[in-house]
Amino acid sequence: MKTPSELHSMEELRVAIDALDRELVEMLAARTRLIARAAELKQENGWPARIPDRVEDVVSKVRAAAEPAGLDPDLADRLWREMIEHFIGQEEQVLGKGDPDERHDH
Repeated sequence: MKTPSELHSMEELRVAIDALDRELVEMLAARTRLIARAAELKQENGWPARIPDRVEDVVSKVRAAAEPAGLDPDLADRLWREMIEHFIGQEEQVLGKGDPDERHDH
């Protein structure tokens, strides 16, 4: 992948952005599959979808990695919290929302 300074036209820049966007989509899809497995393991262990300490641990790690990588930590925080909420919803489809009577047998 070329560095930004090696891109000399908007067309080249757009091609690079589009390629990176495809990679990001693939990575998010891989994360989705990992979350699906997490839901299975949580179900086996009787754990809830939302584990607040884990959410904060993930966000803290992302914030710490963001700045050295050149990403605004506040942006990373917002993006990850939004993503985590989505994935908690994905897990709740399997586990229910914490009420044992709402849990589904899959």
